[in-house]
Amino acid sequence: MPQALVRGVVLNYEIIGTSGPFIALTPGSRRDYSELVDLARDLSKKGYRILLHDRRNCGASDCVFDASASEYEVWADDLHELARQQNALPLYVGGASAGARLAMLFALRHPKALRGLLLWRVTGGQHAATELAENYYGAFIKLAQKGGMEAVATSDHFSACIKARPSNRERLLSLPVEPFIQAMEIWREHFIRAANMPMIGATEEQLRAMTIPLCAIAGNDLIHTPVTARKLASLIPNCELHDDVVRKFDDANLLKDWDRKEWKDAEPRMLDIFSAFLKKHA
Repeated sequence: MPQALVRGVVLNYEIIGTSGPFIALTPGSRRDYSELVDLARDLSKKGYRILLHDRRNCGASDCVFDASASEYEVWADDLHELARQQNALPLYVGGASAGARLAMLFALRHPKALRGLLLWRVTGGQHAATELAENYYGAFIKLAQKGGMEAVATSDHFSACIKARPSNRERLLSLPVEPFIQAMEIWREHFIRAANMPMIGATEEQLRAMTIPLCAIAGNDLIHTPVTARKLASLIPNCELHDDVVRKFDDANLLKDWDRKEWKDAEPRMLDIFSAFLKKHA
């Protein structure tokens, strides 16, 4: 796959499609982009070029820890530079969960580079902020404190990054443990402070001021609550909300975790929704 040097970091990326406006899509958590290839291929058949990439510290890209901003702000700036290098600006930006946070921060930090947003499984609320802050950052702080960078490198996530890009092993092991822990602590603090925001990463004031068209598909689990999607739609003037793509549950009886098969099965419906939205705002 092609690689690009972006802000000093090598990123693995792929462009699907040969003509039309660009759409950048990003998956959730720190997963690689492979789960979005099918959706990207289907969207490309509608006349778009889809930019997929592994974020830093994900998949086959470099493991580099920049604590100058929150993790999702760093990711948003990386995507902006990658898209600039590919002559893809302005573009639509979309994603699920962590990818939705990246997309929203892209909108806030680079509004002139954006055509619109495609978001699904938006994250928000105290439960999500607390649980994800531990999963993404707290757990790695404890690993590093107990076993140093060797323990970090042998964790499930970073061992997968090493397998996908072997040079990441030396990059991780050569990093002093203190800067790594400091980066994780700073990123965790950013995440925890976002617990009371409408969605993690954006304030109510920022969302009310947005004028870009947005298409949002509500989640149905405790991390990606339908309340978060409804709040987003109530604040952003030009937001189109779809809350019937996956099963609907009472707000007090949501799934503990998102159902991967359910969302994979929902991709044809998502394709129809996104295609209609893109056509409407072309």
